[in-house]
Amino acid sequence: MSSINQTMIEGFRLKGVSDVPELQVLISLLVLLIYLISLVGNLTILLLVGLDVHLHTPMYFFLSNLSVIDIFSSTTALHRIFVIATTQNHIISTAACKAQLHIFAILTSNELSVLAAMSFDRYVAICRPLHYHTVMSRRLCGLLASVSWGFGFVELVPFVLFISRFTCYISKEIDHYFCDLLPIRDITCSDTTFLDLYILIFGNVHVFILLILTIVPYFYIISCILRISSSAGRRKAFYTCSSHITVVVFFYSSIVLQYIVTISGNNMGSNKIFSLFNTAIVPMMNPLIYSLKNKDVKAALRRQLKLCGIKN
Repeated sequence: MSSINQTMIEGFRLKGVSDVPELQVLISLLVLLIYLISLVGNLTILLLVGLDVHLHTPMYFFLSNLSVIDIFSSTTALHRIFVIATTQNHIISTAACKAQLHIFAILTSNELSVLAAMSFDRYVAICRPLHYHTVMSRRLCGLLASVSWGFGFVELVPFVLFISRFTCYISKEIDHYFCDLLPIRDITCSDTTFLDLYILIFGNVHVFILLILTIVPYFYIISCILRISSSAGRRKAFYTCSSHITVVVFFYSSIVLQYIVTISGNNMGSNKIFSLFNTAIVPMMNPLIYSLKNKDVKAALRRQLKLCGIKN
């Protein structure tokens, strides 16, 4: 590659969600609406879990962790869309770009771990109900949450170091609305061999292991549910984990679409669409799924509205 194209730069230009200015504004308004719904929904979950003693259980402890991750991950990925739409400033510094990439990657890893911890919680609740409060103690819940958050940071230390060593680029324009891995890798002229190997070996293995840890408890859960004699009991048992199953399907589908499908197709246009699904739609759907499908959350909301003097 000629040295004229290998440039040291202090910032990047994010193209945004669309090359058409009018369409960019329209999409930005739609994304803003989705983001606000996501923000209100996840903050509502956090407030309800914090205020209502009936929700002071392991299941809602992990749900509140999921809400925190969704708030920060969607804010991290989407805020540049709003900056571009309101100020027409497409420039992001190199340091800010790499920080955005690292934070989003860490939060994605954390969410995978929290979903696995929630699967274990549902397994104990349905298959070991008499021992639930003994097994899912505060100490164990705190340990699972700490491991879920901590492992995301530790796992991505090599990833952060690899990205930080990128010093030359063939272009300063990133064909995306935020600094994600694939579009940055496409414009760097630094050696990406070790990064590619790390992602292929450790990143994919990590995702696969967490997927197995998330799915396997449900084989035992289904087996336990099928052994329940009454149909009402089976429906109740399945209802307690249906919200989590739905969230798991949404999140892992978004990961597959955003990275695996895009890598195989090498299409940044489709990557933007799948990224919007992952960074905007999924964080919005999580609180909606848990609030619309969960009787405990709806009951807690009614109690808090009643305490505030608001009739439902």
